[in-house]
Amino acid sequence: MLATTSLPAAHAETTAAAASVTVRPDPSYQQERFEGWGTSLVWFANATGDYPPAIREKLYRLLFSDDGLNLNIARYNIGGGNAPDVKDYLRPGGAVEGWWKAPAGTTREDVDWWDADDPADWNKNADATQRWWVDRIKKDITHWETFSNSPPWFMTVSGYVSGGFDSSKDQLKTESVDDFAEYLVGATERLEKAHGIKVDTLDPFNEPNTPYWGTRLGEDGEPVGGRQEGAHMGPELQQQVLRALAPALEKSRTGADISAMDETNPGTFATNWNSYPQEVRDLVGQMNVHTYGTGQRTTVRDLAKAADKPLWMSEVEGDWGDGQSFTDMRPGLGLAQRIVDDLRELEPRAWVFWQPVEDYDNMKPGGESAKGGNWGEIQIPFSCTSKDTLETCPIYTNTKFDTARNFTHYIKPGDRLIKTDDTSSTAALSKKGDAATVVHVNSTTEARNVTLDLSKFGRVSSRATVTPVVTSADGKLERQKPVRVTGKQATVTVPAQSVTSFLVKGVSGVAKDAAELKKGHTYRLTGVQSGKDLTIADNGTGLVIKSANSADPSGQQWRLEQISGTDNRKRYVFTEAAEGKRLAIRDGALVAERDEGRRDSAAQWIMSTTGDGTWTLVNAATGQLPDVFGQSTSDGATVGVWWPNSGSNQRWKVTDVTGDAGARTE
Repeated sequence: MLATTSLPAAHAETTAAAASVTVRPDPSYQQERFEGWGTSLVWFANATGDYPPAIREKLYRLLFSDDGLNLNIARYNIGGGNAPDVKDYLRPGGAVEGWWKAPAGTTREDVDWWDADDPADWNKNADATQRWWVDRIKKDITHWETFSNSPPWFMTVSGYVSGGFDSSKDQLKTESVDDFAEYLVGATERLEKAHGIKVDTLDPFNEPNTPYWGTRLGEDGEPVGGRQEGAHMGPELQQQVLRALAPALEKSRTGADISAMDETNPGTFATNWNSYPQEVRDLVGQMNVHTYGTGQRTTVRDLAKAADKPLWMSEVEGDWGDGQSFTDMRPGLGLAQRIVDDLRELEPRAWVFWQPVEDYDNMKPGGESAKGGNWGEIQIPFSCTSKDTLETCPIYTNTKFDTARNFTHYIKPGDRLIKTDDTSSTAALSKKGDAATVVHVNSTTEARNVTLDLSKFGRVSSRATVTPVVTSADGKLERQKPVRVTGKQATVTVPAQSVTSFLVKGVSGVAKDAAELKKGHTYRLTGVQSGKDLTIADNGTGLVIKSANSADPSGQQWRLEQISGTDNRKRYVFTEAAEGKRLAIRDGALVAERDEGRRDSAAQWIMSTTGDGTWTLVNAATGQLPDVFGQSTSDGATVGVWWPNSGSNQRWKVTDVTGDAGARTE
C-alpha cells in the first residue's frame, strides 16, 4: 500500500520503520530531447514473421501498443547469410537471410561472383519474415536503423557468417571492404523502397572488437560451433569500412547517416573511438554503444559531447535472476536499475533493447543452461508452426516486461531527462515542460519512504500532485491515488522490491538557485581523487593542484561565464578571479591564459555530472579533460589533459565561493 505524509495513526509504526530516501529532480541540468525506446528485430522477427496472425498480433501489441512496451525505434538487421550449400547450424531465428542472390550451384568455395551493380545478384524478396514486422510496425516507428552482425559469407575470411576460426582476428576480407559497404547501402535502399520507410542511420558493426565471434568445425568439416552471425573487426579495419561506407552512402538514394560502432561496452567503445583519426570520426553521425559492461559510461558520455554527436545505448539484455521465472521480481528490478544507471551516467538520446522477445525453448531449464534464463521481457517458442494457436504456442511475460513499462509508458519521446541526486531514480521533464516523471527502483526487501523534493522547479503549483504507479509482486502498473504536494514536497511509501513511476503535475521552469553552476558566480574546483584545488602554477600559465588557501585564494577561484547552449551540452568559460586568466587548452597543454577577446572553443568547457556533486570539464575544441597526472595527491602536482576515462582524477567538486574574500564577481 502507498501512503502520504498524513498517514492514519494505524500505519505510523510501519512507516516509521521503513527506510527513507529523498529524491531531488533538478531541471537546471537537462539532457537533449529523448528520442525514445527501441528494439532490434533480428531473431525474434525472423522466427515469428510467418506465425499465425493471432500470435503475431499479440506479440505486436505487447511490443508496440500503448498498453505494451510502447516502443518507437526499430533496428533492422541486414543479414549476411551462409552459402547455399551450408546446412543451417545457427540458433533458432539466427539465420537471417542475406539480400544477395547466388547463381544456381554456388557453393561456399565460390566467392567472386557477386557484383553490387548487377540487379541479378540481389534478392529483392529476401528476409520475408523480418520484413513482415517492418510493414506491421512502420506506423509506430519514428527512427529506423539498419545494422549488420556479419558480412555475407563470400566477404569473410572463414567463409562462414558465425565468425572466424580465430575469433580474435579480422573476419572481413580487406579486398571485400568496398563490396561490404555497397552491400549494406544496397540493402538499405531496397528496404526503404519496398516498405516506404526512411532509414535514419546505418551501423556496419556489432561488437566488432571482441573475441566473441568464432566458427568451430566438427570432425566431418561441418560447422558445429558459433550459433549466431558475428564478425571481429579491429579498429583499423573499422576505419577502412567507415571510409568506404561514407562515399557509398553519399552517392546512394538513402539519406541514412552512419552510426557506429555498437561496441559491447563503453570501455571498448572508447578504445575504438580514440583510435579513429578525426577525419574518420567526422564520418560518423551517431555514436552507438552497448552496456553489457557498465564501466566507463561517463567516458563515452564525454566523448559524445566532445564530438557533438547524438549518443544511443543501442543494445543490452540480461538475466538478472537465477533461472527462468515469470514471477521473480529480481530480473525486473535488475533491468530497471540498469536503465536508471544508463540514463544517469551515459546520457543517451535513446535506449534500445537487444530483443524483448526471446525463444522460450532456449530459456527454459535444460536449454542453454540447466536453470534456464530470463533474457527477453517476452518469451515464446521459436519453433511454432502455421498450425499453432495461442494455446499451443503460448506467450509469456516476465517481471522485466512489467518494470520496463514504468519507463516506456511515462518517459516519452520529446521529454528531457534531468538530473537527480539519487542513484536509484531517474527523472524527466515533459515535452511541454509542464510536468515531470520520476522513476524509482526499490530493490530492497523492505518498504521505503520516498520523498520527492520539487524545490528545484521554478514553479510548484498550489494544486501540484504526485501520482504513484507501482509495479511489484502484488501488481503491475497499479495507479494509486494522487498525493498533494505541500511545502514543495510529497512523501510516498513504496513496497519492497518495486519500481514506481511518480507522475508529477503542476511543476515547471527552473528555480533561480537550482543550478550548481551559475553564471557570474565564482567557484573552487577540487579534485575528487586528490582533495586539492585546481590552481594556477607559480609560472603563471600552468595548472597544478594545491590545498585550499583561505587566507590567499588567488589562483584557486574561477569565475564562470556561460557562452552558449540550453541543455547538457552548454559551454562555459572559467576565468581565474584574481588575475583574469581563463582556462584553456593550447598546443596540447592545459593553460591559464590572458583573455584577449578570442571566443574560440579551446577556452570553452562542456560540463557533465551524474548528480553526485562532481563534474568533468570537456574541452569543446579537443574533447580532452583536465587530468591530474599520475593520479597524484601531492601539492604542486601537474594538471594536464587526457582523454575521458572516468577516472576520479578527472572529476572535480564545484564549490561556490561567490562573495568570499578574494572572489571577484561581475
